[in-house]
Amino acid sequence: MADTESQRGRLVVVSNRIPKGDVPAGGLVFALHEALRGSGGLWIGAAAPTPTAEDGLTSIGSGNYDRATFALSDAEYEGYYLGYANSVLWPLFHHRPDLLQIGEGDFDAYVTVNRRVARAIANTVGPDDLIWIQDYHFLMVAHELRAMGLHNRIGIFLHIPFPSPTDIMALPQVAMMPAWLAAHDVVGLQTTRDVTSAAEMLRHDTKTQTLGQGAWSREGRVFSVLNFPIGIDAAGFEASAARAPAPDLQMAPNAPLLLGVDRLDYTKGLVHRFEAFDAYLSARDDASPRPTFLQIAPPSREDVEAYQDIREELERTAGSINGAHADLDWTPLRYVRRHVPRDRVAGLLRRADVALVTPLADGMNLVAKEFVAAQDGADPGVLILSHFAGASEQLKDALLVNPFDTASFARAIDEAVNMPLEERCARHAALRKVVFSTDIAWWMSSFIRSLRNSTPAAPAPWGNMEIS
Repeated sequence: MADTESQRGRLVVVSNRIPKGDVPAGGLVFALHEALRGSGGLWIGAAAPTPTAEDGLTSIGSGNYDRATFALSDAEYEGYYLGYANSVLWPLFHHRPDLLQIGEGDFDAYVTVNRRVARAIANTVGPDDLIWIQDYHFLMVAHELRAMGLHNRIGIFLHIPFPSPTDIMALPQVAMMPAWLAAHDVVGLQTTRDVTSAAEMLRHDTKTQTLGQGAWSREGRVFSVLNFPIGIDAAGFEASAARAPAPDLQMAPNAPLLLGVDRLDYTKGLVHRFEAFDAYLSARDDASPRPTFLQIAPPSREDVEAYQDIREELERTAGSINGAHADLDWTPLRYVRRHVPRDRVAGLLRRADVALVTPLADGMNLVAKEFVAAQDGADPGVLILSHFAGASEQLKDALLVNPFDTASFARAIDEAVNMPLEERCARHAALRKVVFSTDIAWWMSSFIRSLRNSTPAAPAPWGNMEIS
């Protein structure tokens, strides 16, 4: 694949986060690392903030692919990253417009950073290079590149959900969104429901017309909005889980292990998950095995107020549950609020009898797929999956739950703990087939193929388009 890519031009990937040392476990960064490791190319990401920021890129490594960073000032980190990206776009795209914090000057910082990234790309790419933008941090970069006269094929993939037509009206810059999307050749989303939400927004734009089958036209420019559900390195994760040392959890013999692995985030439904486990414990037969629920939730974005609030609420709920149900030799809920190495997570996912992947909103959620890949097919565990995770469109043989319905959620936990081996094996076999057939290589090749087959950007009056 690398030889083919070099003949056709490089793949240039842009994301906010980029590995500056070891690749972290899971998430967007690991997925991109796995994708680029096979294709080669250039990965551009943000440097650590400094007092001032200059144009250009700084090389930070090479190997299977090259890595470079763009500069970010302390003030831009506050406005672009903590402000507009994570206090406006993140809650909005996760269907929480009530959590928007619209700060004066934050959008200006977002514009400044997107323009700097666009200038860096324009000064780096060749005419045949593909540009693949990742996520909500860079919604304007393609628009800026078109204004500079670049005709390269440009795609964007959003790893988060797309906001509903009513939610997106809370965005002060909602009128600009169709132009931002139309500057790309391919807009990639996780699920069919995300594509539907984007289509509803575009239909309300008087300058945009549908061409059918995901194709759109805006002011003479054709672009596509399609879904590409992201996968994992299924074979690699299966091997890692199989060779990972068995975790010593000091549990009673035959005690079921329930496991959750999430970033500490209000979108993950952790409090709802704890409350459902509490309801399950309250209804549980005292003679049945005593389960342990291990929740790993390392903190993120701790400078954002909403994250501080969810951390405090989660700690209160965990204490209350253990206070009500624990015994001298049993702690039903174990809550770990720190990073756990990827190899240990793989071992835990293989050991777990039940995985709880129950976000209130999520683009995909790769932990669900990692759990399936990690499990022993001869004696597999059970995946409890939220309807609101993008993975639910593919992983239909999981136990699907509504995390807001505590009683039903609690019954699903009981069903998972007591599910017969024959049913567990049948469900796992169906889930495994999906995870392995739509892995990270499939995701990347599907998107890149669509981008390469798109019509090259034609000259257009991008420089005359207003962005503010």
